[in-house]
Parts: sequence; structure tokens; C-alpha cells
Amino acid sequence: MQGTVDGFSYGLVTPLVAYLMACLGGALGLRCTTRSMLVAGSWRSGWLALGSAAIGSGIWTMHFVAMMGFTVEEAPIHYDKPITYASLGVAIVMVGIGIFIVGYRGATGTALFTGGTITGLGIASMHYLGMAGMRLNGQLEYNTLTVAASVVIAMAAATAALWAAGQVRGFLWSIGASLVMGLAVSGMHYTGMAALSVHLHGGTGGPATGDSPATLLAPMLIGPLAFLCLAGVVVLFDPLMVMGKPDWPRPENKPGVPAHVPVHHQGGRFPLSARRRPTGRRTRTPQGH
Repeated sequence: MQGTVDGFSYGLVTPLVAYLMACLGGALGLRCTTRSMLVAGSWRSGWLALGSAAIGSGIWTMHFVAMMGFTVEEAPIHYDKPITYASLGVAIVMVGIGIFIVGYRGATGTALFTGGTITGLGIASMHYLGMAGMRLNGQLEYNTLTVAASVVIAMAAATAALWAAGQVRGFLWSIGASLVMGLAVSGMHYTGMAALSVHLHGGTGGPATGDSPATLLAPMLIGPLAFLCLAGVVVLFDPLMVMGKPDWPRPENKPGVPAHVPVHHQGGRFPLSARRRPTGRRTRTPQGH
């Protein structure tokens, strides 16, 4: 028996909220990735880890907010908690691998392609592992071509987002990139859902195991959203995150240590800052010469 699937049981509420969650996680993650390219050492690893967790939490939250609007008319849906949270871990780890590659190798060439591919596969793996945590009196079936299309969308979106993060431009640039990334992640989700059909088992069967969507709602929203808010606070209180300008080292102002002042030629003359200033002592000319 074929089940009647409805992915918009709450209308446009769940798609819009899910899109906002994807944009929020993408914006924070991309700004952290951009910030990591302006520093070195352990600070870079810290920013990249924060960005990975932000993007992973954002897309995971987006997925399960959207799933709140997914119903099968003939069967109640429950969720297996370990598999559900395992999908969050997969998202953060695989997104992190891709981001670390781009963060240390640069957002160009092979590094960008490899990082974008791994990040996109992480987004797709999170989606389908989260779907595997569904429990209902039926079997989930997928259209292979539509699933492949959803994976391609995820990889293309991740590659474009990482490229945008590597441009090291202003805050508005990252906002625009996060809006595009949120649209692509949402598109990947609903493309994957379009590939789904539910074949119900005959008879009533036993009760479904796992937690209900209402039980999952509290930890799903409170945990990742609290983390996203914390990451947002870090972004707001770091001026370089907003301005997107590198933290150039200032010249030392110590006795005996000359400051490195850039010299610019202007019409064949040196600026006043680059000229040799007089020391205040005059050279006395010997008498008779």
C-alpha cells in the first residue's frame, strides 16, 4: 500500500523557518572561515572548528525543522534518537574536513574542489542518515536519479559557499553568500524529499519505536540554537569578523628599532615621511679651506 506523503503540513511556516536556520548557520560558518584566513597558528584551527560546528548545526536544525512539516497520512512518524544525533555528528565532522582543507590550502583549485565535495557529501549524508532515523509502519523508497540530483546540488552549494568564504571580503558579501547557501541547502533537502515514497506494510503492525517529533523538538531547537547564538555573539564582538580586514602587524615603536614605513614615489620625489630628517647638528668647516 502506498502512503500519502505531505511535506508541507504546516504550510510555508516550516520551509521558511528551516531556510532561516540554514542561512544563520551558513552566515556564521562562512564568517568564521573567512576570519581563519586572517590569522595563523592555533587561532586558525579554532576559527575553522567553530565554523564547522556552526554550519553543521545550521543544516541539521534546518533539516529537522523542515521535517516537522513532514507527515504520512496513514502512519504516525517517530524518530530514533541515537541515529538522529549521529546525523548531527556526521554533518559537523564532514563539513569540518572540507572547511579545514580550504582553510589551510586556500579556496582555489584542487583544494576548493576537494573541500566543496567533502562538505557537500557531509550535507547529503546528514540528510539521508536523518531520514534513516525515521520509524513508521512502512518502508522508505527513493528515486535514484532524484537522490543523485540532490547530492550534486549539495556539492555545488558547498563549493560555491567555500569559494565565497575564501574571498575575504566585507560583511555584506558573506550575508549574500549565506542566503545563497541557505537556498541551496533547502533546495537539496526538498529535492531529496521529492525522491521519497513510502510503502506501508499490511495490517496495523506493532507500535513504532523511538521518540516522537514533539519529544525531539526541545533538544533539537534548544541545543543547536543555543550554540548558534553563542557563535553569533563571538562574531558580533570581533570587529575583524564584521569588517573582513586582515590584522596587519603594527611596526614596533621602540628606541633603536626603525619603523618600516612604506616609501611611495610621487613624480620622482620621495614623500616627507621617507626623507632623511636633519639631526640638528651642523658640520663645521675647517678654517682655511
